[in-house]
Amino acid sequence: MNYTGPKVKLSRKLGFAMTPKARKYMDRKPYPPGQHGPVKRRAKLSDYGRQLLEKQRLRLQYNVHERQMQNYYREASRMAGNTGDNLVALLESRLDALVYRAGFAPSIYAARQYVRHGHIEVNGQKVDIPSYRVRPNDVIQVREKSRKLECFQNAVRTAQPVPYLEVSKADLSAKYLYLPPREEVPIVCEVPLVVEYYAR
Repeated sequence: MNYTGPKVKLSRKLGFAMTPKARKYMDRKPYPPGQHGPVKRRAKLSDYGRQLLEKQRLRLQYNVHERQMQNYYREASRMAGNTGDNLVALLESRLDALVYRAGFAPSIYAARQYVRHGHIEVNGQKVDIPSYRVRPNDVIQVREKSRKLECFQNAVRTAQPVPYLEVSKADLSAKYLYLPPREEVPIVCEVPLVVEYYAR
């Protein structure tokens, strides 16, 4: 489910910029929202409160519904290895997440919209499902008809691709090289607390 509510206030609460607009506001006001500003003494969070906050941070960075997060956690817990690392790798393999990481979209919300509107191909085939799981060695590409659109040209100009994507700005394509380890994924989250939240 796509989150369509106000993003600046929520970004300040969670401590990361959900959109480029939120980033500008957070540069000016790098503290949580509230009428008393930065001087207000904030109540100390309980263990559950910290777990919930981190879970919300992770969920909203990938723009997934709570039920989807629960399903990803269950799958990650069944896989071999560290559950937290598995969870991040599964989320990062989503098509909309990789479109965003490749620099073809300014935010995860824009990436979802581009996928839904049929602008993205995987291995030469149009895919319009944001949650589609991309496999290592798959190639993500902006459709030829869409490459001249200003939104893609503007986004790719300032793109800073991640190590697990091999990006070609000339033809707006990206090859997914491998499942990324947690330390290579640029997210703001203490993943062990997310695992603790779902393991209750």
